[in-house]
Amino acid sequence: MAADPVSYEVGDKVVYPHHGAGKVMKIENKEILGQLRQYLTIQILHNNMTVMVPVENADRAGLRKVVASDAVDKVLDALRSAATNMPKNWSRRYKHNRDKLKTGDIFEVAEVVRNLAIRHADKGLSTGEKQMFSKAKKILASELMYVRKLSEDDATAFLETVLEDIQPAPHELLDEPDESDVEAAPVF
Repeated sequence: MAADPVSYEVGDKVVYPHHGAGKVMKIENKEILGQLRQYLTIQILHNNMTVMVPVENADRAGLRKVVASDAVDKVLDALRSAATNMPKNWSRRYKHNRDKLKTGDIFEVAEVVRNLAIRHADKGLSTGEKQMFSKAKKILASELMYVRKLSEDDATAFLETVLEDIQPAPHELLDEPDESDVEAAPVF
């Protein structure tokens, strides 16, 4: 049985995957390409972007309300927990993390931030991973901003303070072997 679609109101704080948290500024009917639909206009503060999402596609697009304040402690626990297995190959690792960010789930985003923070402290990041790390931190901070009722700068500073305490233990950075990393034994 499918869950009932979430209803949104002007003023709701929401998260739009890949862009972060924002606020529903208006709900209006618009005719686009000959079709009259109801749209949510969402202001994403951290990148000064406005997006319009058809109400009927909001769930499919991954739009959701920001988490409740009691979830923040669980997010912080996730940030402070050990790294999870990641592909060694940077392109597979990048795709793995990108797929997690696409979900819009705050715990998946926190996992990406944590794993990239640990990898950054231990081995450094590729240019693409540095950009992803920066974007993931902004997405996570944008939701913390609304949940904790902080300014954007204070939410970013809060997250950076949490991340300062993250240091990899010698065993913590777990790489999954890729098929490309396995060498075939010579046949005699």
